Amino acid sequence: MDTKTAIEQFYALQSKLSAYEHAMSIIYYDGATTAPRATAPNRGHALGILSEEAYKLSTGEEMMSLLEYLNAHKDELSEKDARSVHLASKDLEEMKKIPMEEYIAYQELMVEADDVWHRAKEESNFELFRPVLEKIFDTTRRFAAYCAPEKEPYNYCLGKFEDGLTMEKCDEFFSALKSKIVPLIKRIGEAEQVDDSCIKGEFDDATQQSFSYELMKLMGIDLDRCGLGTTEHPFTTSIGSHHDVRITTNYDNTNIASSMFSVIHEGGHALYDMNSRDEYAYTNLDGGVSMGIHESQSRFYENLLGRSYDFVTCLFPKMKECFPGKFDSYTAMDVYKAINLVTPSLIRTEADEVTYCLHVMIRYELEKRVVGGTLEVKDLPQEWNRLYKEYLGVDVPDDKHGVLQDSHWSGGGIGYFPSYALGSAYGAHLLHKMKETVDVEKCLREGDFAPINEWNREHIWQYGCLKAPGDLLREALGEEFDPSYYTDYLEEKYSKIYSL
Repeated sequence: MDTKTAIEQFYALQSKLSAYEHAMSIIYYDGATTAPRATAPNRGHALGILSEEAYKLSTGEEMMSLLEYLNAHKDELSEKDARSVHLASKDLEEMKKIPMEEYIAYQELMVEADDVWHRAKEESNFELFRPVLEKIFDTTRRFAAYCAPEKEPYNYCLGKFEDGLTMEKCDEFFSALKSKIVPLIKRIGEAEQVDDSCIKGEFDDATQQSFSYELMKLMGIDLDRCGLGTTEHPFTTSIGSHHDVRITTNYDNTNIASSMFSVIHEGGHALYDMNSRDEYAYTNLDGGVSMGIHESQSRFYENLLGRSYDFVTCLFPKMKECFPGKFDSYTAMDVYKAINLVTPSLIRTEADEVTYCLHVMIRYELEKRVVGGTLEVKDLPQEWNRLYKEYLGVDVPDDKHGVLQDSHWSGGGIGYFPSYALGSAYGAHLLHKMKETVDVEKCLREGDFAPINEWNREHIWQYGCLKAPGDLLREALGEEFDPSYYTDYLEEKYSKIYSL
């Protein structure tokens, strides 16, 4: 065998794996959006079979022998091929440590968990979800012991979503944020409050959907390759490759901002996924490299751009056009202030920029304790409610608005939440760098996202998984990441809004 032949065979296997991933993604998307309620066992059966085939393909003799050969000849590989082989080797070593029957059982558990979570949230009944969640945490700890026995289990969880992230780094990061954000919240609370009545009212689903498509077009999203669906908890998923990306939203008939910012947030994810280099399609280099980098893009579009005054001035005429009569007595400034209202709240996805990270910190602390064995799953609702009172000063009325509000645990996303806060901070630093060469304010006022998107494509999107997250961020910024850019951004913006 020669290196050229080995690489060709290696990518042929990856192409086949991407076909299985395509099928499994479609099944998941269907289950979360339009599938009839009682069809979860059917999806679980299909995913069990598909995941078994994918497992065999990923860990089979052919894949192992190809990777062994290619690692022995790594000096002959291009940057792209070397990175792909490295990632595949890393995944193989981890996959081999997990017994196949347990891997398959976990895929089936995810289908069950998603179905049970939806019902539990609808009924506001944590006890319905608890047995499944206990299995998820137990499996997570067991997989961590298989794959990284030398690590603290929760450090393994964090590293799955952001390579190199540890509890020590998270604690330091959150401490830096908390020292600046908590005093800012206090000062805002003592100032004259903002009126958000202009974004409240009656907004029907159909009109909101039309408005959502207008937002997607304005952001520069290719609607021929990106679909929009509805679900209980919005998410974005790639179907097999960056050529097919789906985003979802959830319409609140009383608040236009809820779905509006959900669409912009998920649209940021979609733009990142859709703009990997075409040569990466159907390989493990396709799509975003980490959830921290991914959330830097979603939070960048949702907040740094979407909640800016310049963007609102551009969008306001379209809002008046889509919702006749709703905004006639208001101005763009009214809407700008309304969508930047700072007030402690129950729901993370609807939280303002300033209090948002406190929501993330609560989930981080709870996950860390459950995985570490110092908090039992059955006690999550009580601790959740206690921390919301301590951190945000709000009383949690029920499980639906509390411990059951997020879908992440039902999908096995333990260790994911810190990525939201990291992404917010990454995004602020990236915006600072972007402004050195792009007149961002002018682009937003004119509704021209092309220069903004091109900067992100050049520095972030095109690389897919070619570069490690830390290297990608460092090269884009031209310096080490500094969270003070984020806290400075919050201080400057909200001091102006609240005349502090």
